[in-house]
Amino acid sequence: MIRKFYRKVKEGLGLGGYFDIELAALTRKRQYEHPNQFVRYGKQCFSQSDEDGLTLEIIKRIGIGDGIFAEFGVGDGTENNTLCLLSLNWKGFWSGGEDIAFDVSKTNRVFFYKEWINQENICSLMNRGKSDLGVDDIDLISVDLDGNDLYLCEEVLKNGFKPSVFIVEYNAKFPPPIKFCIDYNPSHYWYGSDYYGASLQSFYSMFDKYDYSLVCCNAATGTNAFFVKSIYLDLFPETPDNIEDIYVDRQYQLVNKYGHDKSLKTIELIIRE
Repeated sequence: MIRKFYRKVKEGLGLGGYFDIELAALTRKRQYEHPNQFVRYGKQCFSQSDEDGLTLEIIKRIGIGDGIFAEFGVGDGTENNTLCLLSLNWKGFWSGGEDIAFDVSKTNRVFFYKEWINQENICSLMNRGKSDLGVDDIDLISVDLDGNDLYLCEEVLKNGFKPSVFIVEYNAKFPPPIKFCIDYNPSHYWYGSDYYGASLQSFYSMFDKYDYSLVCCNAATGTNAFFVKSIYLDLFPETPDNIEDIYVDRQYQLVNKYGHDKSLKTIELIIRE
């Protein structure tokens, strides 16, 4: 809804360039004013805002080369947290409840499973993805389902899947130390209210049980949090010890693309053999 509003304003006033510049400037301002200096690596390629740059710096420091990803909740596939990884020769799979906008049937680098994801099927989807890709492990998991996200992450962990990196959407309405998590409902559908997902503190506490540490949240919008295996935490000296200094408050009005429109031809080129 917010994105549609900005688009209408830009089209109606003919000031698209002005708003693009303003939004980019606001993003950089938030990055450089935040106490966690790591957020300054944030950049946008195909992610919703500045998540791509954070992902790229994290996998660079950990030392993951041609990695494997799994992403749950990808919309139509043109805007997600792992599309940029395909351009680095990664492989992986996506799963979500809606059709994607392009054909992946002619490549074995990325698979798509149209499924309504819940606790009952997420591990079978993980195993299906590993089998189709011919791999033993998943290096990075991204979850953005606007609902049961915490429960699904824990289900994956309880069943022995231990990626190096998790990217999760958190409910930024609730700052630390507030714990908030919706009741598990396999049929949950998000209608745009504040009843979705889990707070950063709730994710922090859950991941801590499985030896994962919080590295950062994306500074532009306060939407996604990045967790890594705790053995890698020393690679991120900028990250504060206090969760309050890692948390980013919600700025959803900045969830807006700037720069060139995404082209399906670009995506098709990236996923091509």
